[in-house]
Amino acid sequence: MSSHNLEADYLIVGSGAVGMAFADTLLSETDASLIIVDRYAKPGGHWNMAYPFVTLHQPSAFYGVSSKELAKGSKDEVGLNKGLHDLATGDEVSAYFEEVMRHRFLPSGRVQYFPMCEYQSDGNFVSKLSGKQYHASAHKKTVDCTFLNTSVPATHTPSFEIEEGVRFMPLNDLVNVTEPPAGYVIIGGGKTGIDACLWLLENGVDPDTIEWIMPRDAWLLDRANTQPSDEFFAQTMGAQAAQVESIAQADSVDDMFDRLESSGYFVRIDTSVRPQMFHGATISQLELQALRQIKNVIRLGRVTHLGSKEIVFEQGRRPTSPQHLHIDCSASAITNLESKPVFAGELITPQTVRSYQPVFSAAFIAHVEATYDNEVEKNALCNVVPLPNTTDDYLRLTAAFMMNQYQWSQNKEIRAWLLDNRLDGFSKIVANIQQHETDKLAIMKRLRDNSMPAMAKLQEFLAAL
Repeated sequence: MSSHNLEADYLIVGSGAVGMAFADTLLSETDASLIIVDRYAKPGGHWNMAYPFVTLHQPSAFYGVSSKELAKGSKDEVGLNKGLHDLATGDEVSAYFEEVMRHRFLPSGRVQYFPMCEYQSDGNFVSKLSGKQYHASAHKKTVDCTFLNTSVPATHTPSFEIEEGVRFMPLNDLVNVTEPPAGYVIIGGGKTGIDACLWLLENGVDPDTIEWIMPRDAWLLDRANTQPSDEFFAQTMGAQAAQVESIAQADSVDDMFDRLESSGYFVRIDTSVRPQMFHGATISQLELQALRQIKNVIRLGRVTHLGSKEIVFEQGRRPTSPQHLHIDCSASAITNLESKPVFAGELITPQTVRSYQPVFSAAFIAHVEATYDNEVEKNALCNVVPLPNTTDDYLRLTAAFMMNQYQWSQNKEIRAWLLDNRLDGFSKIVANIQQHETDKLAIMKRLRDNSMPAMAKLQEFLAAL
């Protein structure tokens, strides 16, 4: 079958959140033409496969594309996020990205969109519906937005054996339960496991009927410290000041984490267990209180075999029964923890250049592509902030993030772009400080005074790892 030949300035592989944010900035800041290829029927990437009750875990203001607001501009009045800025649901996020595609990208006349297509390599892709083959020639760059591939519960293959007769399901199917089981067994201690436990608790399930398999405890971020409005200035910027103070004053890595927890920057579900994991997940204080109702937490490492009467772990065994419902929450959100240069010849590989914010990072990288010519300079502005897995990774990502922030602060053009971009959560509230607001100025002084000592201490700790 012959290939249909296509041409555009940029070929973007993937219309998930990263691909959409990248494309949006190119449309705003250049006159480039784009070809966007994606395996799903609609834009949004993994949101097409998300479990029904998923929400963002950061305020909606931090998410989406630069040109269109996702947040409702309100705070939640009910639920476990009460008092904090709204968290868009999975359905809201999916509808948002579809609207951006239909009402902004396609009407521009500069975007060719190919959903339901499997990308192969070298500009070649094929329609999963018709079998048509395409070849896309990118006059400028190919943008690989699949590098930070996200694993979702619906399509995740567990790493453990499952015996016949076990009641086992992915998290997506939890909403289809018709009769109460003897108990719920949540497999996974990350954000997905947290979501499963919270959903059960919010729907009236007795916490004593929940068993939570937690291979590793995690350090979590207090969501109150991530709020993008002036009324939360003392918490958001105060948390950043507390972070650099805690690092600068620490005598050891353990002492650093103790200080970060004492300052309110970090929280953990069980204060008697030392966390080994850090994925950057946020949590509210109300959610924390709810999760602490679950007392049957199993810490025997990962599951290796799930039987109808017994669960085998790396470090022991626990009984179960055919009447218990086992919920798979063991999928890792990010499957690729490696990094590579963002700019490499004719290939752009978007990755995180700011901690915990892949969509901001994609928009920033697109701005750098649109504004700067020299590849060395581009990569210097877009040093990769590594994705975290272990607690040691917190040191690496924080050092990389602080280095990027410092470099950006020295660049007048970048400072102006950050101030004007809606995905940058805090530049505006810092820029709007008035001289009479001495409490805010004091927080910023703490942040400035401790940043360089904190960077030096991070380098010391990293050298010792």
